[in-house]
Amino acid sequence: MLLAGVGFLLPYNSFITDVDYLHHKFQGSSIVFDMSLVYIVVALVAVILNNILVERISLHTRITVGYLFALSPLVFVSVFDVWLESFTTRQAYIVNLFSVGVVAFGCTVQQSSFYGYMGMLPKRYTQGVMTGESTAGVIISLSRIFTKLLISNERINTLIFFLVSITMEMLCFLLHLIVRRSRFVLYYTGPTHRGHSLGKGHDIGSEVSGTGYRVHHDVTTEEVRFVMVATTSPSDDVTDEFTGGTYVRFGVPKDKIRRSWPGLRDMFLHRYIVARVIWAYMLSIAVTYSITLCLFPGLESEIRNPTLGEWLPILIMATFNMADFVGKILAALPYEWTGGHLLLFSCLRVVFIPLLVMCVYPSSTPTLSHPAWPCLFSLLMGVTNGYFGSVPMIQAAGKVPPEQRELAGNTMTVSYMTGLMLGSAVAYAAYSFTAPGSNTHTLTNITTGY
Repeated sequence: MLLAGVGFLLPYNSFITDVDYLHHKFQGSSIVFDMSLVYIVVALVAVILNNILVERISLHTRITVGYLFALSPLVFVSVFDVWLESFTTRQAYIVNLFSVGVVAFGCTVQQSSFYGYMGMLPKRYTQGVMTGESTAGVIISLSRIFTKLLISNERINTLIFFLVSITMEMLCFLLHLIVRRSRFVLYYTGPTHRGHSLGKGHDIGSEVSGTGYRVHHDVTTEEVRFVMVATTSPSDDVTDEFTGGTYVRFGVPKDKIRRSWPGLRDMFLHRYIVARVIWAYMLSIAVTYSITLCLFPGLESEIRNPTLGEWLPILIMATFNMADFVGKILAALPYEWTGGHLLLFSCLRVVFIPLLVMCVYPSSTPTLSHPAWPCLFSLLMGVTNGYFGSVPMIQAAGKVPPEQRELAGNTMTVSYMTGLMLGSAVAYAAYSFTAPGSNTHTLTNITTGY
């Protein structure tokens, strides 16, 4: 489960952690900011799409497709851009951004699906996946540090760096294929443990504020549906229901079941029911990651020091990743937060924005120019990001019944990605103010050539 978390964040970390190579190859450009923005925009679209299709495409199909989308750009860029150098600078810039977009789509589909997947397992396994996210950053940061230390040729050490990432990603994918068939996973994700009987589809009744609805799980298609209850006529083999004026028949052949997908009204109702229970946790994780993305990786990649040079942003990002890893481990501590308290402490993290801005502004002589300051702030920001980015995700799944946990995990991921999108947009907009002296070439400039 820890390597599952590694698998869906390692590809993106691979693209942004070799910041020294990017700055050398695309001098004077805002490459890290552009990558971050492209990743977040595509990821937000992907997570919304995944949330819509959660009842329509099986969980493991979504995860497998996500892995393939994540692996392909890593292989392509390492071979054709880093090794063969087949592109001009302008073409390489566009290729890298396009590759990040493909990675964003694949990794986000994985991430959103894994959060739903883990919601069906005991809490410690959700915490394991989220710790894996930080582990990905730690692995990539250490990989970049050692390849840069041991091999002076920047092109060769970057190629080896990407090969390490590809190997790790393939290991995560193969392990997932093995684990998904284990008796442990089949037990917790199967119909018996989730409150359903074996055999054909079975319905469980619930009530939320006077609104009756049923949860239907069909073993054949691996689908879970929440349906409004109007009329039922149960029998031994088949259950007939009217759902929002639409006649739905359960316990019928597979091809007919596939045509009984929930309508838009029911889909919105299912998500509203879940969101009303976990809204504070949704806001908490959105605020946590929006504040983090205002500063990482974009602003932190711009911090310089005359002595350390390009090593400083590498060390700062490594500090953040390792601190984030510690924060996610601390999230396993047995303390039950209320949604309101989580939201309050997530909002208090806004103090890191002015502190890190002072490390880069004004660009000629930053207010906090000593390299110890950004390292300290990055350390604290990483620990709090790991903790307050994990606890809402871990605890939210426990606030809903077992049959709703995959949808709750996907809904939390929508909030997570919304926070990333807002933070990235703020960072991108503020770039010209935090580094006014730099020769900035944005995505628009770069497409017209240097």
